[in-house]
Amino acid sequence: MAGRLIYLIGPSGAGKDSLLNAAREQLAAMGCRVARRVITRSAEAQGEDAISLSPTAFDEQKWVGAFAMSWQANGLSYGIPRQINEWLAAGDNVLVNGSRAYLAEARARYPDMLAILLKVDDAVLRERLLQRGRESEAEIEQRLARNAQFTSQATSGDEQLLVLDNSSNFEQTVANLIRLIGPRRACA
Repeated sequence: MAGRLIYLIGPSGAGKDSLLNAAREQLAAMGCRVARRVITRSAEAQGEDAISLSPTAFDEQKWVGAFAMSWQANGLSYGIPRQINEWLAAGDNVLVNGSRAYLAEARARYPDMLAILLKVDDAVLRERLLQRGRESEAEIEQRLARNAQFTSQATSGDEQLLVLDNSSNFEQTVANLIRLIGPRRACA
């Protein structure tokens, strides 16, 4: 029996990495692996359990087919190792930290995937982005505008996209994630 891809998306600052780290043990107990992304950002700046590559090394890996999925966003390149296909074929469910802009392509490659949008209220998201200190206030406002547009479009026309709110109680968000991808849903 093949496993199922679980594709977690959401804006930078929504808490995807924190959520994956907090849920990792429970997910493993359910037979769900969390894939590590490959990113062209320094390891010190990651903030997530990712593999850091230079842009040149990333392009080389992409060229030799090392990625099941890859995309560019905000001046960085992201890849999901092709090993996830082996895990899926072996019957494991696999959760990846994906990209909102790559959602259609991911669905084309993995038609049975479960897509989950991690959303956050704008005020909470703005505060998280400001605390991170990676971007100027103008860049943060641009991110917030793009996020509002994507969320509005995605939630109004996509019945297959599940929405998970991470605006307040983090422990409840973790519990809700586990419930959304529990064996009943993940193996459906």
